[in-house]
Amino acid sequence: MNFDQDIFSELRKNVRDFVAQKVEPLALKMDREDYFPEDVFKEMGRMGYLGITIPEEYGGTGLGYIGQAIIEEELGYSSPSLALSYGAHSNLTLDNLFRNGDRMQRERFVPDLCNGNKIGSLGLTEPSSGSDALAMKSSATLSGEYYILNGSKTYITNAPYSDIFLVYARTGDAYTAFIVLSDDEGFSRGKKFDKMGMRGSPTGEIFFDNIKLNRDRVVGEENGGKNIILGGLNSERVILSFIFVGLAKRALTEATQYSIDRKQFGEPLHRFEMIQDKLAMMYTEYRASKLLAYDALSSVENNNMDLKSAASSILYSAIVAERVSREAIQIMGGNGYMKDTGVERFLRDAILGQIGAGTTEIRKKLIASSLIKDFRKGRGIE
Repeated sequence: MNFDQDIFSELRKNVRDFVAQKVEPLALKMDREDYFPEDVFKEMGRMGYLGITIPEEYGGTGLGYIGQAIIEEELGYSSPSLALSYGAHSNLTLDNLFRNGDRMQRERFVPDLCNGNKIGSLGLTEPSSGSDALAMKSSATLSGEYYILNGSKTYITNAPYSDIFLVYARTGDAYTAFIVLSDDEGFSRGKKFDKMGMRGSPTGEIFFDNIKLNRDRVVGEENGGKNIILGGLNSERVILSFIFVGLAKRALTEATQYSIDRKQFGEPLHRFEMIQDKLAMMYTEYRASKLLAYDALSSVENNNMDLKSAASSILYSAIVAERVSREAIQIMGGNGYMKDTGVERFLRDAILGQIGAGTTEIRKKLIASSLIKDFRKGRGIE
């Protein structure tokens, strides 16, 4: 796949300019005040960024996952928290709904999610089920032509602002995906969480109290929710990994510039071998994480994605982002530790990469299990 095609080069330039003009000036405010720039988010819709994977006939841009990854990477460079909200809306909710929804659902809900008139959230995690998502307790019981939905979801990105939720619930011994609207009777929001990092990306809880859902709110097949959950995981992991690729690049950029500007004992920091060692390893790990992410992205675009590739992409990019941002603080010393420079923010943001969307431990388990399974089938190691 050629990632240097003119259309993607132009997209990257446009997104980079947008981020510099609209996002970077607000990045510290977002972190300090846990401020979600709803106006900027909606402008991203008008720019065509939110519906980047959606065909033009439904209000999208039609540039696929490559375009989505580019946007995540550029947002992650300036504001990983906005990149997280973007991913939750554009990939986890909008793209998932489009891929699995019927024509009526696409026509009714997709355009508003593309243009930013509506904000979306994925409702999967519950108070007693995180890594073991299928242990959810939310349930939907069929009563005549309607499903009656009860339960709750927590740690939901964008929940305090979202209008449309793609929600998973038990339907007997199976699972079904539903479209839930914030103005549905019986829907309510809980508290907005005060987080360590990714501040400015609103996270909250939602509750369902006997919500009456017509069968036209079922996404995909009734009792087919498990397939939807598992079917989107690989692309979700790959796309979200680009947040941390962008974050690592920014931390490395700040550290490199500081090593040039700062002098100690009459010499710029970059002249000292210990600093050279740090910069060299930071760059190498950043580049390796980026190449791994783009290799996995190529597989997504070619519909040839396997679990190992997707899980290893987000596993490594998250580890590298945390390590590179930590080393950036070490190189910058007291300046890196101060909130005014904004560098310590990247370390706090990076930590979520090893917790959210599947923990590091779960990712390692998935990779190892898939590796053994493929090896036993004679596929070997590529």
